[in-house]
Amino acid sequence: MTVVWINGAFGAGKTTTARELIELIPNSALFDPEVIGGALTHLLPPKHLAEVGDFQDLPIWRRLVVDTAAAMLAELGGTLVVPMTLLRQEYRDEIFGGLAARRIAVHHLLLAPAETILRERIAGREAPPHAPDAPDGEIRTRQWSYDHIEPYRAALASWLTADAHPVDTSDLTPYETAVRIAEAVGSGAVPACDIVQTPEPTAETLAAGVLLFDEQDRVLLVDPTYKPGWEFPGGVVERGEAPARAGMREVAEETGIRLQEVPRLLVVDWERPAPPGFGGLRLLFDGGRLEPGEASRVLLPGPELRAWRFATEEEAAGMLPPVRYERLRWALRARERGSALYLEAGVPVG
Repeated sequence: MTVVWINGAFGAGKTTTARELIELIPNSALFDPEVIGGALTHLLPPKHLAEVGDFQDLPIWRRLVVDTAAAMLAELGGTLVVPMTLLRQEYRDEIFGGLAARRIAVHHLLLAPAETILRERIAGREAPPHAPDAPDGEIRTRQWSYDHIEPYRAALASWLTADAHPVDTSDLTPYETAVRIAEAVGSGAVPACDIVQTPEPTAETLAAGVLLFDEQDRVLLVDPTYKPGWEFPGGVVERGEAPARAGMREVAEETGIRLQEVPRLLVVDWERPAPPGFGGLRLLFDGGRLEPGEASRVLLPGPELRAWRFATEEEAAGMLPPVRYERLRWALRARERGSALYLEAGVPVG
């Protein structure tokens, strides 16, 4: 099962190209995530929708895009062509990572006309057929597209060009663009995205994290590509694996740092189920203080990490979700006292 994701600025011609592409790729179907946004207007309270300026900022939209794409491929098989602008790298990572967790390969392409051509196309763009007031709808549609040119430029400068396979559509018709994409995907010129495949749990899990410190006793936090939010180096303990050894393995895979000694246990925390998550036991170990040379050898972000940094306890409070921060806070207290703590949902017990 495969997804061909067509990215690009609003007004770049993604949907028109996608319609041409499904005629060229055998056993393919079109999935436009815009329909998810339309459905949410009937599912969520208006007040909740009014708090966000873009459907993509809603976690439910991103989850439904992944779930719907997976369900369509389970029903239809073959290839799903998805025309959708993604300008925020963390949203790209979350959606593509969710698809990868379902063993769905994603080929990421970028329609990249010259900006002058893009502005001409936006100027001639019409409102969607369902727009209640066509003239006003066209004005809003064009203005939305113009307003997102600058974020598109920023994405190009920071991550998008390196992540996606660009196709210059300045002098191409939608059909010619579709032919280029079909040839590039079919020839292997656009390989599947290099992103970690982390299957979603189907039951409670046991996970091990390792706290690593610099010479100022700041703790190392990482920003994984396969899930939102900052985290500690670590991951799920595999079947038959000792938890501390799992933490050491994950540290090596994520950061390139190979711990020579088994880390000391700091915290055992029971995380309650929070649908769609299943919860489970979360262990934090003390990996010790890194020598200056070791800290400088932390791998640059790759398939597993978007970023990493050392943070003080106060800085971590603003970076970690509340449950993870409480786990860190008590782990630091356990480190100071020299004895491990048992927590339930981040609260010490006993």
